[in-house]
Amino acid sequence: MGYSDQRFNVNLSILFTELPLLERPAAAAKAGFGAVELWWPWVDAPTPERSELDALKKAIEDAGVKLVGLNFYAGQLPGPDRGALSIPGEESAKFRANLAVAADFAKALGCKALNALYGNRVDGVDPAVQDELALENLVLAAREADRVGAILLIEALNAPESPKCPLVSAPKAIEVVDKVNAATGLGNAKFLMDLYHLSMNGEDLPSVIERYAAKTGHVQIADNPGRGAPGTGSLPLEELLDQLRRAGYDGWVGLEYKAGDRPSAESFGWLS
Repeated sequence: MGYSDQRFNVNLSILFTELPLLERPAAAAKAGFGAVELWWPWVDAPTPERSELDALKKAIEDAGVKLVGLNFYAGQLPGPDRGALSIPGEESAKFRANLAVAADFAKALGCKALNALYGNRVDGVDPAVQDELALENLVLAAREADRVGAILLIEALNAPESPKCPLVSAPKAIEVVDKVNAATGLGNAKFLMDLYHLSMNGEDLPSVIERYAAKTGHVQIADNPGRGAPGTGSLPLEELLDQLRRAGYDGWVGLEYKAGDRPSAESFGWLS
């Protein structure tokens, strides 16, 4: 086994960001990748103009790459936000307004995975109130994903970098996955297993894989420390991905790492 047995896709919201958005799909294709994923590209616009959606769709299609993952609207990302769906008021409203737009965009490109980032705790708001709102919005998101034949992904972030986010462990994210599936009866909520985030939390990665591979709908990687390419830190990523394969995970592995001070196209030497 090893890296050659994995299906890697490039996250165009963290790699190739030295290029304009519409040039990134072609750059990923030129680097040898057939699939890409994206955070919601319009951080200030949950419902962008049709022309902007169409231009990105065309760029992906013209590059000949497949879109395999897309975030719902998540606020300022990268930036201070960690999602919008648990934030009362305007942010929750933006998330809801985005649901059909993102789902329809995913459907148009055959994308089968939509990621809903939970969001930070808000000072002065009862966490129970936020969690109730989050479940309501995740149920809506699961139904939209199901409408277009996609799964809903729920991701655990890491406490050092996201101290206000309550989903900073695999068990906590799995708890939310189970609640959403129980509420909808659809069974399409899945765990997004980001090995970098989980390692930053100090979690036992082989144990996480053993316990939760069956509930995992997507995997993302970066090395730790540094969130760089595999081999720049100390995580045994090749071994961990092999374990995931043996545990039955045969989906995509998103490359969500930072290229550092070099062009993104030069950060894939670890694959050769």
